[in-house]
Amino acid sequence: MTKDLTLRYTAIQSFYWMGFATISGFASVFLLAMGFSNTRIGFIMAISGLVSAAVQPIAATLAEGEGRTSLKSLLYGIGGLVTLLGLGLTALSQMGGPAVLVGPLYGGSLFLLHLAQPLVNATGTEALNHGQRLNWGLARGIGSAAYAAIAFALGLLADRVGRVSIPVMIAVSFGGLTLCLTAFPFAKGGGRGTEHGAATPLAFFQKYPRFAMLLAGAVLLFTGHTILNSFNFQIVQSKGGGSGEMGLATALSACYELPTMFFFTLMAKRIRCDIWMRVAGVFFTLKAAATWLAPNVPVFLGIQIFQMLGFGLVAVASVHYINAIMNQEDAIKGQAYFTMTMTLGTVLGALMGGAMLDRFGVDAVLACISAVSLTGTLILCASTQRT
Repeated sequence: MTKDLTLRYTAIQSFYWMGFATISGFASVFLLAMGFSNTRIGFIMAISGLVSAAVQPIAATLAEGEGRTSLKSLLYGIGGLVTLLGLGLTALSQMGGPAVLVGPLYGGSLFLLHLAQPLVNATGTEALNHGQRLNWGLARGIGSAAYAAIAFALGLLADRVGRVSIPVMIAVSFGGLTLCLTAFPFAKGGGRGTEHGAATPLAFFQKYPRFAMLLAGAVLLFTGHTILNSFNFQIVQSKGGGSGEMGLATALSACYELPTMFFFTLMAKRIRCDIWMRVAGVFFTLKAAATWLAPNVPVFLGIQIFQMLGFGLVAVASVHYINAIMNQEDAIKGQAYFTMTMTLGTVLGALMGGAMLDRFGVDAVLACISAVSLTGTLILCASTQRT
């Protein structure tokens, strides 16, 4: 008999996205409080993302290959390591440094955070491939709700308790993730084979040349998206707010993703996935431009609704789109490459955002983001093919 694993997988997704909201969303808040400059913050984000991008193909291979024990062990290892890093950062935040330890520990947390994402996704998809009952979209949507809740709560805690609340939440979220893994029955035996698919990256992109263009557009979109998220605190400050308003904005944007994730199956039945991909690209640019032009905090909070048809849409539409345009044996590779565009966008966004903030200020950065996002949207719209 098959088990309904939705509740158990929802817990895994929820703790993971709680950790994502904390480590990625509050990186600037914590590191600024520890005395880091915007440029150094951007460097830490870029290096951790670059290393993660290099290692992600290996993680993806493990996720879609034969070693189910390896997948479970990797997730246990990542969960345990990030928990320990959170505890270490908690101690350092109480001691006030030193920066030579804080930087590597936080960078390690960012690296492991990105490395865990394809493995967390593979945990659910492999359960489905082995006949278990699991509502993947519902679990992912509730994960976004957990992201929103912790972002809002942590924004308030950072104001009232101080910087120590951030590494404490890192330890709590990944400690919870590790515990939830013990209750999830990992599938034994191989997943969907890929031995008849494109054997090398060159063969893959020769087979799907328009997909390579789409990835280039996605990298630009995620570059702007990364800067908006990673330096959200500085943006909110420029509008007249603080960490509380930053947490509220992050929570609102995550909440706006939920209707799209919950109801995308119905949306895809009425409108093709390639059209939804183009719509998502347009809304990435609209959010960037509106953030640039927003005169104050209330308007800034209002434009978070663009997240509903921006990132919230592409997060689910891309999965359906890739499955529709690719042969079954190449779909997992396609998903992995698309996930890598997010990581590369993180690297470029961290490098551009930190240095430009220190040299030119928030307005110049937001103007640049708008131009980069528009270019990415045009490339994505031109390269998306009919499903």
